[in-house]
Amino acid sequence: MPVLVEAVVDVRNDPEGVEAAAVRAEQEGYSGVGIPETQHDVFVALGLAARATERITLQSAIAVAFARTPMTLAMAANDITLISKGRFELGIGSQVKPHIERRFGMPWSRPAARMEEFVGAMRAIWDAFASGERLDVRGEFYSHTLLTEIFSPGPNPYGNPPVLLAAVGTRMIEVAGRVTDGIMCHPLTSKRYMSDVILPTLRDARGGDLDGFTVSMPAFVVLGADEQARARALAGTRRQIAFYASTPAYRPVLEAHGWEDLHVRLNGLSRRQAWDEMAGLIDDEIVDTFAVGGTPEQAAAGLRERFGGLATRLSLNTPYEADPELVLATAKALRENG
Repeated sequence: MPVLVEAVVDVRNDPEGVEAAAVRAEQEGYSGVGIPETQHDVFVALGLAARATERITLQSAIAVAFARTPMTLAMAANDITLISKGRFELGIGSQVKPHIERRFGMPWSRPAARMEEFVGAMRAIWDAFASGERLDVRGEFYSHTLLTEIFSPGPNPYGNPPVLLAAVGTRMIEVAGRVTDGIMCHPLTSKRYMSDVILPTLRDARGGDLDGFTVSMPAFVVLGADEQARARALAGTRRQIAFYASTPAYRPVLEAHGWEDLHVRLNGLSRRQAWDEMAGLIDDEIVDTFAVGGTPEQAAAGLRERFGGLATRLSLNTPYEADPELVLATAKALRENG
């Protein structure tokens, strides 16, 4: 089965810039486009992109679930599904405790258990929209027991969107396998972590069957038209790997490679915002574990070797000012030989 190649919108774009990027992605032949939630509300950008495109799949990559309630997210996802005529995929994630509590002012506890209940409650709300039956969600974290006719959008002619969950640790991976339609892996994912941890955990959670289950991988790619451009791309990738590797949520990936001490050192440096010193700790072995590079053809071949037969979707993660023609050429090489 060929791997689908998706575009990722530059997070520096404003909502109208996201709309234009989605149009370009459709014109360039991408199968889908992922829209992150950083400086702007992801659903505003998705609404604009949905109106401006016709064929491409649109995905929130990710919408922060715990910044919302199951009802608010169910309503937003239902609307984007309507506007896009069924081309929307709801990608969600938990974010981390400081952001949920200090940025969004929302409760945080037991994220895996909370997420499983969140998805179940959201699906129950969609069912109530479709059936008109009484809404009765009473859980440990969420309670939704009121949905009068005037506030229900009714049945969605396009059905409910697929739900994909961002997950790194085994508990959240298990939740993805049990209650969602796919997993959104993190860029700091190696072939070993994918094959030895993510996929076996998913199979166990799903009774051994991954048929129809989406495994989406945003892979680091180092691209440059000349030596100077490649050096800048490599420096940007080292810096991004260092930042992710300093975060406790991604420690399990490093532990799978015996790099626990690296996380401890990077975490300590991050508290001093010593970003340059952190990047200097990311040697060539670490870069090669998490990134591929070279010409577009070489990068595509590296991605196929690394994630072929493991991921069902790929996107190209370029944490630097990448040449859009090289990114597009890499995506084309993946599509033509995938």
